[in-house]
Amino acid sequence: MKKLMNVFLGSAFVLALAACGGEGDTQTEDGSADAASSSDEPLSVVWYPNESGNELADAREEIGAILEEATGREVEHELTTDYAIAIESIVNDNADLAFTGAEGYIQAKERNDNIEPLAVPSGPSGTEEDALYYSWFATKVDNMEKYETGEGEYSIEEFPGSNFSFVSTSSTSGFRVPTSTILNEFTETEEYADLTEEDLAESGRFFEQVMFGNTHQGSAVNLINERADVAAFCDTCVENYVELAEGEENTAGAIYEVSEGAADPFSNLAGEQFGIISATPVLNAPFIGNVSTLGEETFNEIQEVLASDEVANNEKIFVPEDAEEGGLFTKSADERFVVVEDEWFNPIRELNSGN
Repeated sequence: MKKLMNVFLGSAFVLALAACGGEGDTQTEDGSADAASSSDEPLSVVWYPNESGNELADAREEIGAILEEATGREVEHELTTDYAIAIESIVNDNADLAFTGAEGYIQAKERNDNIEPLAVPSGPSGTEEDALYYSWFATKVDNMEKYETGEGEYSIEEFPGSNFSFVSTSSTSGFRVPTSTILNEFTETEEYADLTEEDLAESGRFFEQVMFGNTHQGSAVNLINERADVAAFCDTCVENYVELAEGEENTAGAIYEVSEGAADPFSNLAGEQFGIISATPVLNAPFIGNVSTLGEETFNEIQEVLASDEVANNEKIFVPEDAEEGGLFTKSADERFVVVEDEWFNPIRELNSGN
């Protein structure tokens, strides 16, 4: 666990680059970039299932309105029910922009080199240096004692043989980080020295039963409904549905409770609780753009407006921390969009390579 923490809190910050005006160097074929920039076709923005719910419709529409004003082109939102669909859309030039996790960006970039990061939401400092969220291992409160090793300390040693819920194999915090954490811990033992990511994704190998929630919300519901003993999901994707009931946010031992009036899929689960076994920092999710369909000029226009003070101060996008309604991003201090380069995502690539 400490090894993974060091990867993020060391490598991520060393590799993070200061925000800079979008000077893309992506090469496209025979002037296609110029043609794409002069197009008046609608811009297609594809969203992961986590952000496709009705409760985030206003935030999506506000981002769409900003893109329309910046480019003079209509925006069409593509809502999805599967991570793979969203990634396929932008890889195959059927979408111009997408909001993905770091892992989704890396998978898309490997298949289409014209895909580049536009911007990521910063941390409270207003920079990329604390642009982090958290990947959780969670369990029902009644089961927390099983994983407790001391006062306020928890272990994943009891994971073998349990029923486990991931999000999607394309999810950073709902699969890539959790599997890396488990492999780092268990491949150091003789019994599990040959354990692989594929073993963790299939029932009957390491886990008794493995399930995928398809969204972070779905993985959390698998846990709350006791289909899973333990589940992986992230803090930001469920923050509009749950509230801290006990302990400190994003720390082992914290207990969260489903809020009254929470939207689907939590609408019938108010008051249900779960506890955190571990919370691992993860690089924030990027907006990414397809330079071959956007053109470099339009890509740069979008990047500039996303990183602007106007967007940073837009309360429909960066919702004040004390607001009653949730949104895509929370404004607790100086949060805004910042521009990062491809290398910023190398800590996630290192997880992919097993380093």
